[in-house]
Amino acid sequence: MNYPNEQIRRQDRLLEKEKAISLLKNGEYGVLSMQDEENGAYGVPINYVWNKKNSIYIHCAPEGRKLHCIKRCNTVSFCIIGKTHIISNQFTTEYESIILKCRAYIGLNEEERINALHLLIEKYSPNDKVIGNQYAQKSFHRTEIIRLDIEEASGKCKHIPMQ
Repeated sequence: MNYPNEQIRRQDRLLEKEKAISLLKNGEYGVLSMQDEENGAYGVPINYVWNKKNSIYIHCAPEGRKLHCIKRCNTVSFCIIGKTHIISNQFTTEYESIILKCRAYIGLNEEERINALHLLIEKYSPNDKVIGNQYAQKSFHRTEIIRLDIEEASGKCKHIPMQ
């Protein structure tokens, strides 16, 4: 994964690459940001899974705003937020996050789509794989898979030492 952090203003808050990869692997959700039809922005929180290579997968209905946006412009941003903790008496927040610049692809072949669904089930329902895979087969015709190919990533964190 291309992980340049030179553009981050606060160089003292860089998230180490190993921690960024851990967040990419274990994060619960991310926010997919796209261009909408009127040249504005459209962002939506969504579950995802990383293929442990250079892509992440998300699922959605076979039609809708996300797909219209991607057809219009497939350059997207995906932000994953890890642990956060507000420290009220210091007027700050501890956090960790990564931002991925990606290219989004739809219309994937059947094999890649079903593999992506299996990866999602493995991540979010590891104790229910059998029924999850049956559900994936049953609902396959009404499920679209979007692949986000990661072009580059950057990460930040802020940790406050215990006092």
